[in-house]
Amino acid sequence: MLRGKPFVKWAGGKRQIIDKLKKYAPDDFNTYFEPFVGGGALLFELSPKNAVINDYNKELMNVYECIKDADKFDKMCSELNKHEANHSEEYYYQIRNLDRDKKKFNRIADYKRAARTIYLNKACFNGLYRVNSKNEFNVPFGKKLKVNTYEGQNLGIICGYLNYNNIELLSVDFEEAVKNAKKGDFIYFDPPYDSETSTFNSYTEDGFGKEEQKRLAEVFKDLDKRGCYVMLSNHNTSLINDLYKDFNIHVIEAKRNINSNGKKRGKVEEVIITNFENKRTLD
Repeated sequence: MLRGKPFVKWAGGKRQIIDKLKKYAPDDFNTYFEPFVGGGALLFELSPKNAVINDYNKELMNVYECIKDADKFDKMCSELNKHEANHSEEYYYQIRNLDRDKKKFNRIADYKRAARTIYLNKACFNGLYRVNSKNEFNVPFGKKLKVNTYEGQNLGIICGYLNYNNIELLSVDFEEAVKNAKKGDFIYFDPPYDSETSTFNSYTEDGFGKEEQKRLAEVFKDLDKRGCYVMLSNHNTSLINDLYKDFNIHVIEAKRNINSNGKKRGKVEEVIITNFENKRTLD
């Protein structure tokens, strides 16, 4: 079976640890929930028939919606072709600054907004997605002379997957996204990661701080009580180890090269936390 792969480069993307995630995932489950779907690496790898996928980033979920809709899909690809043809530093900033006028931006057709999201992701510095306090995309130009914004075959596979299966798309808070999860369902949490360096109650630039990590741990425990299979990825920090001390904590090594600070790129320790034991071994 041909499987899709992420169509954007997303902070904390899971392509390079996908085998480890599969190793710890349950063999059988009912509905798959992914409340921080991002680029969707594990979603596409598992390709479950029933899934609820969510991301708080509305522009990202708009891309999923447009890939699912055949008419918008074609229009989005045409827009991406235009972006590739017009690509330059000046053009990049022109497209980036479209969200400075909120009224105008909200009137832009959803397929054009979807194409903008993908283009900015491919053309910006290091594939970061970052907005300022006014929710304006503010990553600088990535200095590429040419950009390849999409692979037609991959988007086609994703379009087929979203259409021929029962996949619900949401853009709500993570707690809201899993409210209907029941016994036997599988939930994979891949939140913005905790950091040892920020102070205890500070919020990271993506608005997911220590208090959010604690709230997520409470949701994890609630899902455990409901009889769900729950798996979570995060950095191997003291807070995370404390929050999930009653569960299975598997320490893994991962490579991270999306950080704007070059010193923070390279090998890091991450954890995969589960509320169940899986005896699956890697092939």
